[in-house]
Amino acid sequence: ILRRLKRDVLSELPLRTDITLHVDPSEEETALYEALRLEAVSQMKQSDLGSNQQRIRALASITKLRRAVCNPNMVLTGANMHSSKLEVLGNVLDELLENNHRALVFSQFVQHLSLIREYLDKRGITYQYLDGSTPTKKRTAAVHAFQNGESELFLISLKAGGIGLNLTAADYVIHMDPWWNPAVEDQASDRAHRIGQLRPVTVYRLVVNNTIEEKIVRLHAQKRDLADSLLEGSEVSG
Repeated sequence: ILRRLKRDVLSELPLRTDITLHVDPSEEETALYEALRLEAVSQMKQSDLGSNQQRIRALASITKLRRAVCNPNMVLTGANMHSSKLEVLGNVLDELLENNHRALVFSQFVQHLSLIREYLDKRGITYQYLDGSTPTKKRTAAVHAFQNGESELFLISLKAGGIGLNLTAADYVIHMDPWWNPAVEDQASDRAHRIGQLRPVTVYRLVVNNTIEEKIVRLHAQKRDLADSLLEGSEVSG
């Protein structure tokens, strides 16, 4: 297998820097996460479930844990709980906007993006928005508006905006939650780090400590190592 890396064929691209921001959850968030985790373990121990049912329940439990880590209000609607991840995002945005940077904000959960939108509206921060339900004309208009400098941020659902967008007006990319496949995140980051980008691009990934998100990030490293060893002709992966 022959593979051409982007850094080899697009040498004129500016530097890209990837940074993981580790988020410490509050005591309240930790208690909620542990309660959900123990509930999931208890459900999986039920012997009356078939193998297919167990897989479905396991996936549902994992998704619920991931949603709780993103923002506890995603699993406790109306609880108005503090979100440490949202607080860290606010701190990052304060620094970026103060220095005239513009950013793409990705999440795989539309509900997560909705909570971020509420936060931005309260602070008066302008943004464009795109998810899977956005009509084509509105999608195109949002891209043009952002590229023309009409907004400071662009909020995008990971699956809807991972490919096919040119958003080089941004020089920062923020991933609010890690996805299982690192290649999907890289494709999303490449909306800013592509031909036409003249500034260095920084990619932030927000990961909550001592949660399933850390395990997903470790899985990223394993997948990257496996892909590299396979595609570079090494026999290690054999």
